[in-house]
Amino acid sequence: MDMGLKGAVALVAAASQGLGKAIALGLAREGASVAICARRGDMLEQVAAEIRGTTGVAVLAVPADLSKEGDIASVVAAAAQQFGRIDVLVNNAGGPPPGEFSTLDDAAWERAFELTLLSAVRLIREALPHLKASGRGRIINMASTSVKQPIEGLILSNSIRAGVIGMAKTLSVELAPYGVTVNNIAPFRAATDRTRQLDRARAAAQGITEEQARQAVAAQIPLGRYGSPEDVANLAVFLASDKASYITGATIQIDGGAVKGLL
Repeated sequence: MDMGLKGAVALVAAASQGLGKAIALGLAREGASVAICARRGDMLEQVAAEIRGTTGVAVLAVPADLSKEGDIASVVAAAAQQFGRIDVLVNNAGGPPPGEFSTLDDAAWERAFELTLLSAVRLIREALPHLKASGRGRIINMASTSVKQPIEGLILSNSIRAGVIGMAKTLSVELAPYGVTVNNIAPFRAATDRTRQLDRARAAAQGITEEQARQAVAAQIPLGRYGSPEDVANLAVFLASDKASYITGATIQIDGGAVKGLL
């Protein structure tokens, strides 16, 4: 199936590993040029080389810290200068650390706000002129099923990711006249370093092994397994494509059936 992404340009944040890497590779396989950013420049260059070698598309790698406004502006400017356009923006960042309310001070809340919400705000602000000019712009925010069903021990994620969803829903209306869609992807447990961090924290809290923690969570998923980064990337590629031109303002969970709510 032709997804209509040949010749498009996508900017994927936090793409040195995990979901960001899988999404960048998925978009490149459909013929999109990709700009990728992450803090670790060495890892980022390795990913860029892998994507180029696998797909043959142009890849721009720009080291950046998404908690810094200046870095975000530089990434968007570099992508626009290199490719002359930006059609797809994938807002992705490492999630806030686990913790209960009583263990988190103002600094922890501020760091989570900067990384999870404000990075998305700043990336959208910088990329928006290019997305409007595209005529088929796409904004995809990586979230979590915590925005539909709060996850125990993740109060920062439960609270701040909900702000991203509220912003996206409002933006979907504001940007509709420009042909720009805004959607959110909400994974439950995809097999990434972030998930392993959560499993380790759960194991430590319960006095069990990490593998036991993983199996206990997997048992709560009707499909019986964690998702793969590629599972999530396939949804992101679809939302970035021409095939999803009538979907906007949606938050789509990809969770193996874990969320029990109707909506």
